[in-house]
Amino acid sequence: QVQLVESGGGLVQAGDSLRLSCAASGRTFSISNMGWFRQAPGKEREFVAAISVSGGRTDYADSVKGRFTITRDNAKNTVYLQMNSLKPEETAVYICALASQYYSDYGNPKGWALWGQGTQVTVSS
Repeated sequence: QVQLVESGGGLVQAGDSLRLSCAASGRTFSISNMGWFRQAPGKEREFVAAISVSGGRTDYADSVKGRFTITRDNAKNTVYLQMNSLKPEETAVYICALASQYYSDYGNPKGWALWGQGTQVTVSS
């Protein structure tokens, strides 16, 4: 059974950077699209970024374009989210997700098949 485990969250100041990692167990990682979502208290889960199996396609929420970068290392079964110039309003639990390689509606959380537990990111002003 595939499991996703996030790491790298923490407390930073506005303008700082963080790099999140999501390690996947099992053999399906290399044939799965991967994504990052975030959820703040009292708010709905929000799409952040996604990457295709080969890494040839990446999508980002408009709010993070130019500041966040999603990458993956299929040899290590790991997907990363580099976050630069963080803002206080981006404080949330960041959650890794896995979807079929055939799933293309990245921004819709309903199509993602597996979720991690999340890692807390807190950005102070």
